[in-house]
This record gives sequence, structure tokens and C-alpha cells, in this order.
Amino acid sequence: MGRGGRKPGEPIYQRRHMIALALAVGLPLVLLQIYKIYVGPVSFDAQIGFGLLVSILAGIILYYTYRSSAQNEPK
Repeated sequence: MGRGGRKPGEPIYQRRHMIALALAVGLPLVLLQIYKIYVGPVSFDAQIGFGLLVSILAGIILYYTYRSSAQNEPK
């Protein structure tokens, strides 16, 4: 392992993985705010439910999209 290298078995995370993760985390908040602005108020239960649903779906999409490129590097 050289300077700045990864330890054996450490996953490879690229910049696009981090950007996609930030979008998956921030997307429910942004969508709820847009809905509140253009449609109207939303109950707290609906906000929590929507946030969980969008977060779970985004996580599943991220998993299937980036699982091959985030796998461990072969030895």
C-alpha cells in the first residue's frame, strides 16, 4: 500500500457515487419543499412517509446502479 492507497478489501468510491448519494439524501427534502410551495401544506405523517419511500427507492436504485463499480478491487 503506497501513499494514499487503499487497504486491501476497502471499496472503491468515486466522485459520482458521492454525488448520487447526496442526491438520494437531499431529493426527498427538495421534493417536499417544492410540493409545499406549489400545492399546499402537508401533514407531518405524509412528510415522513414520503421521505422514507423516496429514500428507500433512491437507495435501491443507487445499489443496483453502482454495485459493480463500487465492488472491492481484485487482489
